[in-house]
Amino acid sequence: MSRFFKGSSDSESEDDEITSSDEEELDVETHEVPSGARRRFLKGAGGIESDESDEDDTKREVRSAKDKRILALEISAKTIENAQKINDWVAIQNEFDKLNKILTKGSIGSIAVPRFYIKTVAMLEDFLNESLIKEKESKKKMNAMNARALNTMKQKIKKNNRLYEVEIEKWRLNPEENDEETPTEVVKKKKVDLDDFDETLADEEFEKEDAEGDFITVSKYNKPIEYTSENLFKKLREVMEARGKKNTDRLEQIKILQKLLEVAITPYQQIRVLLALIPAQFDYNPSMSNYMNVDMWKSTLKEINQLLMILETNPKYIIHESAEEELLDKEPIIEVDQTPFAIRGSFVSFIDRLDDEFTKSLQNIDPHTTDYVDRLKDETELYATIVRGQIYFEKNLLNESTSRVVMRRLEHLYYKPDQVIQTVENSVKQIFPESSKSTITPASSEVDSTELIHSLCVYLYKKGESLHRTRAMLCHIYHHALHNRFYVARDMLLMSHLQDNIHQSDVGTQILHNRTMVQVGLCAFRDGMIKEAQSCLQDICGTGRVKELLAQGLQLQKYAQHPPEQEKLDRQRQLPFHMHINLELLECAYLTCSMLLEIPSMAAAGSNPEARKKIISKPFRRMLDFNERQVFSGPPENTRDHIMGAAKALAAGEWQRCQELISAIKIWDLMPNTQNIKDMLNRKIQEEGLRTYLFTYSSHYVTLGLDQLANMFSLPVNSVTSIISKMIWNEELAASLDQVDNNVVLHRVEPTKVQQLALSFAEKAASFVEANERTLEQKQTSGQNQRDQQRQKGQSNQQHQNTEKRTTHHQKNNQQRVRNNFNNVLGNSVKGRTQQNRYRA
Repeated sequence: MSRFFKGSSDSESEDDEITSSDEEELDVETHEVPSGARRRFLKGAGGIESDESDEDDTKREVRSAKDKRILALEISAKTIENAQKINDWVAIQNEFDKLNKILTKGSIGSIAVPRFYIKTVAMLEDFLNESLIKEKESKKKMNAMNARALNTMKQKIKKNNRLYEVEIEKWRLNPEENDEETPTEVVKKKKVDLDDFDETLADEEFEKEDAEGDFITVSKYNKPIEYTSENLFKKLREVMEARGKKNTDRLEQIKILQKLLEVAITPYQQIRVLLALIPAQFDYNPSMSNYMNVDMWKSTLKEINQLLMILETNPKYIIHESAEEELLDKEPIIEVDQTPFAIRGSFVSFIDRLDDEFTKSLQNIDPHTTDYVDRLKDETELYATIVRGQIYFEKNLLNESTSRVVMRRLEHLYYKPDQVIQTVENSVKQIFPESSKSTITPASSEVDSTELIHSLCVYLYKKGESLHRTRAMLCHIYHHALHNRFYVARDMLLMSHLQDNIHQSDVGTQILHNRTMVQVGLCAFRDGMIKEAQSCLQDICGTGRVKELLAQGLQLQKYAQHPPEQEKLDRQRQLPFHMHINLELLECAYLTCSMLLEIPSMAAAGSNPEARKKIISKPFRRMLDFNERQVFSGPPENTRDHIMGAAKALAAGEWQRCQELISAIKIWDLMPNTQNIKDMLNRKIQEEGLRTYLFTYSSHYVTLGLDQLANMFSLPVNSVTSIISKMIWNEELAASLDQVDNNVVLHRVEPTKVQQLALSFAEKAASFVEANERTLEQKQTSGQNQRDQQRQKGQSNQQHQNTEKRTTHHQKNNQQRVRNNFNNVLGNSVKGRTQQNRYRA
C-alpha cells in the first residue's frame, strides 16, 4: 500500500503492501480516499476510475485570461462598494490600487475599459465629494489612518478620472444602459481552476492579424495603438506622467513621442510634443560619465532647430520659465489682438544640455582617431543653433537667457585663431542667413574676430551676471594674449583685480583663469619680455601640477589618494583635446625664461652664501643641481636636456654653444613665426651672456673696452653700452663709463675674504642680539604678568582674611551680647527671688 493511504484499515497485514499495481488500484477503490487526493494522484491512471468518483468530482468551468481578469475586477469593485458603506477609506484605497493594477496589467480585449469600472470610479468620486463635505460639517474627526487614506484617495481619484472623462460623462448621461462588451474568441482553452489565478500575469507585445490579413501593432495590454491629433494630448499626458518612474522604458517613450510629433497638426501641438521629446532624449542616458549617443544627439539638434523654426514662424507662442503651467487638455484659443501665449519651458536649458553633451562626447572619444575629427565637424551646426537661439531671445527680450547663450557662443570662439573664427561665422551665415540681424554682434559683411569677441564681452559686462562678467573678462584677456596684444591683456588683467578674488570662484572659472595666465605668459615670451613671461608662468609651472590646473589630465602623485567622487568630478571637468595648450611647449618656454634669469643671478651672487639663497625658479634650480651631480652627461635627448646643457654653457661663457642647443629644440616649430622666436632667443642669450661675463670676471679687470665686449658677444656697441649702463644704474655693477676712451672702468668695491667673513659675523651677531633682546622682552613681560597675578592674588587673600576677621569679631560680639543678656536675666531672676523671700519673711 502506498504511504499516502497507510492507516485506512487496521486489519490489513504487511503482506498486503507487496502487491501488484492492478491489485493496489483495486484496493484503493475500497478505501475512503478524499476526493482531492483521488483527483490529484489517480487522475489519468489508466481509466480505472469508478463512476462514483466521476460523480463526486465537481465540474470545473474553463475561463480565459480575460474572463478571469474581469472577474477579479468585479470582486474588487464589489469590495469597494462594501467599504463605502462603512466609510473605510483604508480598504477603499487598497482595493482601488488593486483594481487599477489588474486593469493595467491585464488584457481586457478589444474594449478599452469595462463599463462597470467606469461606474465604480464615477460613484467613488461622488462618494469622495460627499465625504469631504461631511467631514467639514461634522465636528467629529475620523482617525488618522482613515483621514490619511481619504486625502490620498482625493489625489488618486482626481488623477485617475482625468483619463476617463469622456467615458464617465457617457455613464452619467445613461447609467442604466447595459454593458455592450462582447467576449473575444478564445484561441486556446486550458483547464485551469480559479485558485490558479495570478494577478501579476502580463502579456507580451505581439502583432495581431486583422480581418483583411494585415498586421497591426498591438501594445502589451492587447490594445491597438492609435495616435491621432484628437488623442494627442491624452497620450502626451500619459507619457509625461510615466516619465521618471521605475521600470519605465525610455526608448519606448521616445518612439511614442516621435509618433505623436508626426500626427501633430497645429503649432501648439508640435511645441508641446517637442518640449516633451527633447528632454526625453536627453534623459535616455542617465549616467553622468557616459556621453549621449551621436545619432540621438543629431536627432535632438534637428528637433531643437525645428522648435526654433516653429517659434520664429508663430510669434504668438513664446517659451519662458516664468509662465504658468497649463493642463494638457486642449489647445488654447488665441485672438489676434491678444498678447503672446506663454508656454512654460526652458529653451535655453536645451541649448546648454546639447552643448554639454557635445563636450562630454569629445572628452570620451580618443583624440588621435578619425572619430574625434568627425565629431568635431558637428560643432559648426551646434554653433549655428546657438546663434539662432541668441537672436530669438533678443527678439523676445529674454535677457537672462540671452546672457547664457552669449556666454556659450563666446566659449566656442575665444581660444580660436582669426581664420577659424571667420570660417565658422561664414558657415553660419550660409546655414542661417538671418544671423546678421543680431543687435549684439556687428552687422558687417566681413567678420572681424576682435570686434566680434569685443561685442559679445561688452554685452556680458553690461547685462550679464557676476559669473558671466568674470568669465567674459577672462575670455577677452585670453583672446588678446592669443593675438600678441600683451599690454592690452596685462592692463585688463590688472584693472579687473581678478587675481584678488579668483580663489572664491567655482572650479571651472579657476581653470579658465589659469589658462588665461598661461596664455598671457606665452604672449610675453613671444614678444621677448622674459621677466614678465617668467612671472606669469611661475604660479602654474612652478607647482608641478600643470595638468590638473589646466584641466588637461589627472596628475598621478605618489602619496595622493583622491576619493572616487572627487576623481569623477575632475574627469568631467577635463577640456577637449582641441582646446589644450601644449604642455611641452609651455614647459620649454618656462625653463628657457628661468635659464635667462637664473644664470646671471647665480653669477652675480658669486661666493656670497646669502646671495645664493635668492632663488628665482625652484624647479629650474632643482633640475640644474640634479644634472650637475650626474657622473656622465650624454648628448641631449629631450627638451630638458637641451635647456640644462644650454644653461651650463651660458654659465661658462659659451654663448654660441648655448644658442645651438636652444635652437635645436624642435618644439619651437609649434609657435607661429618660429624664426622670429629663435632670433629673439639668440639675441637674449647674447645679452645675458654679456651680463654673466661681467658678473663673473669683473673682479679680475680694471678696465674693459666696449669694442672688445661687442666683438666678443657679437653685439652692437650701442647695445653693449645700454646693457652696462642699466647694470650701473641698478647697482648691479660697480663701474663707470669712460666715453672718451670708450671703456668701462671697474671699481674694486668687492670685499675680500676677511671682509666677507667679518660682514657675515657682524650679521650673525646682530641677529643674535636681536634674538636675545626678543627673549629678554618676553621674559620681562612674563615676569611682570606673574607679579601682577601674585599682587592680585595677595590682595584677594588679604580681602578674604579681613572678611574672615570681621565675621569672627561679629560672631564674638554676638556671643558676648548673648552671654551678657543671659547673665542679666539670671541676675534679675536671682534678685527677684531674694526680694520675694524678703517679702515672705
